[in-house]
Amino acid sequence: MLYDPARHEPLIERHWDERHARDAIARIVADTEARFSADAYWPMHPRDVEGSDDGPAWPLYHGACGVIWALTYLEGMGAATLARNYLPFVEPVRVRNAQWLAAFGPNASSYLMGDVPNLLLEYGIRPRSATLDRLETLIESNVDHPARELMWGSPGTMLAALFLHDRTGEARWSDLFRGTADKLRSQLAWSDKFGCEYWTQDLYGQKSTYLDAVHGFVATALPLIRGRHLLGSDAWTGWSATIANTIRATATHENGMVNWRAWLTQPSTRPLLMQFCHGAPGFVICLADMPGSDLDDLLLAAGEAIWAAGPLTKGSNLCHGTAGNGYAFLKLFARTSDVRWLERARAFAMHAIEQAYADERAVGRMRYSLWTGDPGLAIYLFDCIRVMPRFPTLDVFFAGTP
Repeated sequence: MLYDPARHEPLIERHWDERHARDAIARIVADTEARFSADAYWPMHPRDVEGSDDGPAWPLYHGACGVIWALTYLEGMGAATLARNYLPFVEPVRVRNAQWLAAFGPNASSYLMGDVPNLLLEYGIRPRSATLDRLETLIESNVDHPARELMWGSPGTMLAALFLHDRTGEARWSDLFRGTADKLRSQLAWSDKFGCEYWTQDLYGQKSTYLDAVHGFVATALPLIRGRHLLGSDAWTGWSATIANTIRATATHENGMVNWRAWLTQPSTRPLLMQFCHGAPGFVICLADMPGSDLDDLLLAAGEAIWAAGPLTKGSNLCHGTAGNGYAFLKLFARTSDVRWLERARAFAMHAIEQAYADERAVGRMRYSLWTGDPGLAIYLFDCIRVMPRFPTLDVFFAGTP
């Protein structure tokens, strides 16, 4: 089966209501600001706790850096007015995050977990050449990282280089982008069994063959697709063929719908997931800007599978929740101009609001995290209002960037 019905729930029947969405954004922003503490920043939500690590958390992905990014991004886009300036807190968050990272072995260059997003955030608020120099050193140091994925590896810092090139136009960022792409090209492996190329990822002491939209092949395809203008036509032609072949070779088809497994070599006993980080939503989001129509049949079939599965029981968040899946519909609307996809995105938005409120009632507070919490949902709601499918920190980092 393409998805596990137990991980999904029926869609609530509520028509799109822009005022309701704007009220939810305002409520999320106000509550997030009210819960801020200059000492502890934001409490960790019970669903984000792993083992004995009950927070507070610091990274872009699920911690204070991501919350500050979300709040300042919403203000920069005209979706909110903040009660305080968060710039004085950015560097302290970086320092605390470095202390937390030491338990994993230091990796300051990580895009979703390390120093890079803190410095990008600082540069966006207060541009300084010294910050750019620090970012250049970090991005360059990550080119050979063995993870070869978005969260820790060079694809993440390649995305950071792309954002910096878009922002500054400086050649050093395009050079780093192309150099990273060349290294990744040299690290591709070939599977005779599946007839496609893939990457291995050395993560958390294990070697994997992830395909997904955080640790896997399609996550690495995202910066290549978005930055294809920096690669040159010959290089992009090669990448385009590689990406399309692997995506097609690894798709699972059923009743006119499509999903993807988490690993190239996934055991048949492992169920398929239907969320951004593992499954069709992440594939649609990462591939939606792929030029040409070669993958359109797969992307549309994947969209139908996401809709058939329905909202996720894990909540309203971006990484493995209803808002993240909803971004796939926004992407398909932008790609096809078929209003059905916009209507579906907004239907998921209405459902996600109720999920967030129900979770707040159960826990006694909202969930303060970009990728796994309510600030990420607020951005999704704003994108449903303005019909702008820009997935936070993957499609856009600096507010106001086209």
